[in-house]
Amino acid sequence: MARGGKKEAVVATRLREARTATGLSQRELGVRAGLDPSVASPRINQYERGKHSPDTSTLAKLGEVLDLPVAYFYAGDDDLAELITAFHRLSATRRRQLMRLLQRGQS
Repeated sequence: MARGGKKEAVVATRLREARTATGLSQRELGVRAGLDPSVASPRINQYERGKHSPDTSTLAKLGEVLDLPVAYFYAGDDDLAELITAFHRLSATRRRQLMRLLQRGQS
């Protein structure tokens, strides 16, 4: 995925990719995230085109539906986005194990 534009372009691209990967329509994603059904599809469309950028609270709600943390949407490259996603989806126990392993590797 090409990056290099504004953060809005990164958010728009990541949101569109995450939504399509789940198979949700723009309307369904918006409704599940708590948007009014009458504006859900156009609002998500505007976010995905980068015309408007969701605030952090809205992005967090969209992330909950997509099982992604807010940080994912701002990740500047694909490897970082993948790492954020993988860490987010680990259990608390596995996260602690990974953090201990990483800390030992820095010593």
